[in-house]
Amino acid sequence: MLGKILSVGVFGIDGYMVEVEFDVREGLPATVVVGLPDAAVKESKDRVATALRNSGYSWPDGHITINMAPADMKKEGPAFDLPLALGCLSATGQMLSDRLKDYAAVGELALDGSVRPVRGALSMAMMAREQGLKGLILPADNAREAAVVSGLEVVPVTALAQAVGFLTADLPIEPCELDLAAVFEESRRDDVDFSDVRGQEHAKRALTVAASGGHNVLMVGPPGSGKTMLARRLPTILPMLGLEESLETTRIYSSLGLLAKGQAIVATRPFRSPHHTTSEAGLVGGGTMPAPGEVSLAHHGVLFLDELPEFNRHTLEVLRQPLEDGVVTISRA
Repeated sequence: MLGKILSVGVFGIDGYMVEVEFDVREGLPATVVVGLPDAAVKESKDRVATALRNSGYSWPDGHITINMAPADMKKEGPAFDLPLALGCLSATGQMLSDRLKDYAAVGELALDGSVRPVRGALSMAMMAREQGLKGLILPADNAREAAVVSGLEVVPVTALAQAVGFLTADLPIEPCELDLAAVFEESRRDDVDFSDVRGQEHAKRALTVAASGGHNVLMVGPPGSGKTMLARRLPTILPMLGLEESLETTRIYSSLGLLAKGQAIVATRPFRSPHHTTSEAGLVGGGTMPAPGEVSLAHHGVLFLDELPEFNRHTLEVLRQPLEDGVVTISRA
């Protein structure tokens, strides 16, 4: 018995399609997960089995092979729990659906069958639309974030049983829709403002020139003179974020799970102030599965390095290329 369902993974900040294949054969009970899964994906079979039983379904006996294609791309994170459960139900005949080829599914499962939010929902939705899919089934907490992508049905679910009901057409679920223009305007609020600063006319003039020309600034002065206060207010005199810029920034924050619950989009220019003990990878990004660093998180905004001389020399050296080229390039062996 073979069941297939589409899912989406995230590599860096980009989504990529994953086909989850679930095969059940007679034999000694065993479950094998192939397709370069990480520890979280390997452990998912235990979460999925328990979630299925607690949702009123059964986990099959026999030899189970789970393949996640493409097999040469490393899969990480718990976002494949929901497609694994749906693939199991399809392979064992507990769910009969004609919608599996038109929808992708992502989501982490709790042991009681409820669906928890995942990272990178915006990039996943973009990839699903790019591949011509009709819709994406995902946790309700990620629905507003994914609904930013037009031309794609975003189906929010809070439990495994809801996803099954939707795929079998027994439970109609209204796709999440978002008035992007209204949400974008509503989210354009800053907590601070450059007009809060009294005095410091020379410093304010220098920052105004830097903001208009996109220049870097080196601020020197004794503690308490207002360097950090001025730096925090610099984003408020930069031009308003455009929609395309906002989507680029939102993808980065989404991939790291830094969007607040219910937040659909980052509509204000980011301000990042990493501690001086930050490592090279923390500043420019990196890791086995490349993840954005502070430089990327400050995209279209301001990166403030407080107490600059305290930073490690090698950490500062890695900023040379991003400053010269305007992009971060991470090379790995």
